[in-house]
Amino acid sequence: MSSYEDRLKALRAQLVRQKLDGFVVPLTDEHMSEYVGAYAQRLAWLTGFQGSAGSAVVLPEEAAIFVDGRYTLQVREQVDGAHWQYESVPQTSIAAWLKDHAIEGARIGYDSWLHTRAWVKQATEALAQKGAELVAVDTNPVDAVWPDRPAPSDAKLVVHEDRYAGKNAAEKRADIADWLVSKKADAAVLSALDSIAWAFNIRGKDVERTPVALAYAIVHADATADLYVAPEKMDEAVAKHLGNAVRIHDRAAFADALADLKGKTVVADPERAVAAIFEALDAGGAQILSLRAPAVLPKAIKNDTEIAGHKAAQARDGAALSRFLHWIAVEAPKGGLTELSASDRLEAFRKDTGLLEDLSFDTISGAGPNGAVVHYRVEEKTNRPIETGSFYLVDSGGQYRDGTTDGTRTIAIGSPSEEMKQRFTLVLKGHIALARAVFPVGTRGGQLDVLARQYLWAQGLDYAHGTGHGVGSFLSVHEGPQRIATFGGGDEPLVAGMILSNEPGYYKTGEYGIRIENLVLVEERAIAGGEKPMLGFETLTFAPIDRNAIATDLLDAGERAWVDAYHAQVLAVVGPQLDGEALAWLQSACAPL
Repeated sequence: MSSYEDRLKALRAQLVRQKLDGFVVPLTDEHMSEYVGAYAQRLAWLTGFQGSAGSAVVLPEEAAIFVDGRYTLQVREQVDGAHWQYESVPQTSIAAWLKDHAIEGARIGYDSWLHTRAWVKQATEALAQKGAELVAVDTNPVDAVWPDRPAPSDAKLVVHEDRYAGKNAAEKRADIADWLVSKKADAAVLSALDSIAWAFNIRGKDVERTPVALAYAIVHADATADLYVAPEKMDEAVAKHLGNAVRIHDRAAFADALADLKGKTVVADPERAVAAIFEALDAGGAQILSLRAPAVLPKAIKNDTEIAGHKAAQARDGAALSRFLHWIAVEAPKGGLTELSASDRLEAFRKDTGLLEDLSFDTISGAGPNGAVVHYRVEEKTNRPIETGSFYLVDSGGQYRDGTTDGTRTIAIGSPSEEMKQRFTLVLKGHIALARAVFPVGTRGGQLDVLARQYLWAQGLDYAHGTGHGVGSFLSVHEGPQRIATFGGGDEPLVAGMILSNEPGYYKTGEYGIRIENLVLVEERAIAGGEKPMLGFETLTFAPIDRNAIATDLLDAGERAWVDAYHAQVLAVVGPQLDGEALAWLQSACAPL
């Protein structure tokens, strides 16, 4: 279809055919994934929105798109306000909006394979107040009007070797079985793709930027499992790796298999399993235990092998990023660089390692005002030159077999203004405060978030995103359950072995953005004379922080010492991988303040 307006009209016509008065379109798939395959990009197809989180509601006469603070600017640039209302979450929920906008007696459709049971309950209750109802559809109406919808990926599964995983798949299934026995449960449904990849030590290429495969699994209390995956994705090596204790079925058979669990006590994750899974279990007569899936927390707590692999990946990636920062330092002042040419060059440096499997997400390459768009995605039509007197923000990462990386640097091109330096330094002070934090076992990420914001808050400033997200091991770059945030999570106790980002920022709409991001490892900290077991962070990312953007007079002695010690580490880790002009530049970039 020629335009997004035409697509919206086509969807409304389809709703009439399906006797619906509205439909909810989330940006997710049947696995509740953040990043989804092309076949599940319904929101992008319908609206043009390219962010990684959002939802839309279409009614006969109005439509709304719902995004969080990361996408406030982006959604207005990509989605036509003549046809769509912009709504902010969590300030406004879809349920609340429907209650206000749906007509009395309306039938609002939803796809039960794309929503959680909790969302269904919330929306049902809200609509009931208007005498309206929420209706599960057999056919997703977006799919019915999407003429060239891509097919799901048919890429082969690959084995994630024990030398990277640190624990074999049979041992992981045995641990899950022990957990099931402790809960007096017979089986657990795994539907989150990263949980399945972790539990079976398999990886795939079905989702861009995340090495997972489209599959479902049921793990039983006897440590056997049923894996539901398209037959064409299997090969002999994977079958041998999985062994006889893992029974292989077509992915299409999963829904019927749920209906066959009559009389069984089955664990299903209310945050990660869609409503359709709960409905099928209920219909089949299973007893449901609504508990977090047993792979989630063990996956988040990295073992020694995964930690060692991550550090190796970070050292390699830090060298690639440092080469890029040197290149920017040389080339940007000459003029002629753009956001696209810079991000392409950065990817090339990562590819030069010979070990890059993929980027861990689309590089955020934001020059000047585009840097203020938190999750900016550069396209030809938005591509800006990198100009003298501006900030250039680059947030990027790589997928390597031994680890997943993610880091952000904000680079002063030429001489930044005093305001730019001041605000950069406020962000840096927050970054340092979090990096230096020492806290008792049991502390939640939400309790630490203020450390990174305090200096901005003191100046009446803030940023509209969380301060830290979990990171997987050759898996999702955004991994739960751990987060450092006061909204949208952050209530998970931090545990030694978890990896998170430390990424405070500041964004001045229409002018510039600032973010400084390193990954950190939660580690045990022995405190002399201390009475409680304590934790702290080990910084894992190694690349220079732009000294030219720092107002050093705003740093105290301890903060200056942290910057100098960090740069000494960068030089020690990255320096041996560089030579010539790049090494000389690194030595200068890492000189004491």
